[in-house]
Amino acid sequence: MRESKNVWVLIEIVRGKLKNVSLELLGQGRKMADALGEKLVAVIPGSGIREFAQVAISCGADQVLVVDQPELKDYSTDGYAKVVCTLIEKYRPSVMLIGATNNGRDLGPRISCRMKTGLTADCTELEVDEETRLVKWTRPAFGGNLMATILCPDTKPQIGTVRPGVFKRPAADPDREGEILSEHVDLKEDEIRTRILEVLAGEGDQGVNLEEAEIIVAGGRGVGGKENFRILRELADVLGAQIGASRAAVDSEWIPALHQVGQTGKTVGPRIYIACGISGAIQHLAGMSSSDVIIAVNQDPEAPIFQVADYGIVGDLFEIIPELTKRLREKKAG
Repeated sequence: MRESKNVWVLIEIVRGKLKNVSLELLGQGRKMADALGEKLVAVIPGSGIREFAQVAISCGADQVLVVDQPELKDYSTDGYAKVVCTLIEKYRPSVMLIGATNNGRDLGPRISCRMKTGLTADCTELEVDEETRLVKWTRPAFGGNLMATILCPDTKPQIGTVRPGVFKRPAADPDREGEILSEHVDLKEDEIRTRILEVLAGEGDQGVNLEEAEIIVAGGRGVGGKENFRILRELADVLGAQIGASRAAVDSEWIPALHQVGQTGKTVGPRIYIACGISGAIQHLAGMSSSDVIIAVNQDPEAPIFQVADYGIVGDLFEIIPELTKRLREKKAG
């Protein structure tokens, strides 16, 4: 453990696109590395991904480990786990941050098991304890009814997966300099037991990407039914926004779970979050309160959502949202 040092961030590239959560973690990782007096290292596995090394440096990385191999073109648990574990054994980091994406949630446990260390999943807050120099990993527990802070004092690296949208993406500095190291891991064909043949999107799920959305129009119990989400979709179309939902709307089967925002759904941080018919339960607020601007529409003037909203409209969303959509269309046309 005494030999372990440096904070690592796993950079996730999916079909040639860099996941925003990787940049968000570089920003938070920079703060943690500074607090520990260590380097921030970005780890980038994939194929044809060297261009992203400089992006990582511009967003705070001191050093980048690039593993650019054709076997890593598509994510696989076997291939990526071997690559990351091989690098961990070679460099011995003290901390590793992984985005809590579908791939990250799959890869994190495999790495922690092979390295015989702990993993804190789905974190919403990170902090370095000044006395122990350990990471304080905070995550929802017991169905989101309380927040648990977890330490991993006996093994390294300390590993955690972190929800997208929890931290703000840092401003890039194109003049920033860092070290880029190319690594190669021997991967035999029979070590990767799965192959991606085709990628299929679920019905109604095409294009849903709440974590990286700039604008979200979300509906809750006050929307009243599945068919009424049409009103929100019309507004979203005008704004170029994504559709979100509260747990109540998802549990009522008005909209697929992929749209759910909150402690048991997605954590988001868009520039604009428009909450329609959402009362503002603490579990929902935890998933969207980091939005830059929150606009709430609700008939109940005492609804908790107004306590966090930058702008609040007390009224019937079935009158307000169509009128807002109409005026935005007129403005765009004019």
